[in-house]
Amino acid sequence: MQKMQAIAVIVSAVVIGVVGQLFIKKALNSMDELDISRNALHAYITIFSSAYVMCGLFIYGISMLLWLYGLTKVDLSYAYPFLALSYILVIAGSWYFLGESISILRFIGVMIICIGVFVVAKS
Repeated sequence: MQKMQAIAVIVSAVVIGVVGQLFIKKALNSMDELDISRNALHAYITIFSSAYVMCGLFIYGISMLLWLYGLTKVDLSYAYPFLALSYILVIAGSWYFLGESISILRFIGVMIICIGVFVVAKS
């Protein structure tokens, strides 16, 4: 049962991390063109003054705490492949929440990742 709880924590960490990334990307999409190479200080002040960025970073921090807890329960070589789920969730979230288009080739790649995660989870 402890392994199932660890998997639940690890998968939760991945899902929460993806939500944080989606918040950050939503914020960056809403900003005027930022040129970090010209005026890095101004660009980073703009980025970090966004409520969506700060919320995304906070959510991502929670994800990190859950990830650390999960790693105390299972081997890294077992836990790490679950991070591949983030590819799937980011593509789905980017399509659904951000309106990004997903090519068939990208979709096939995600399905291959799903198969790999399933194989690792069964080991």
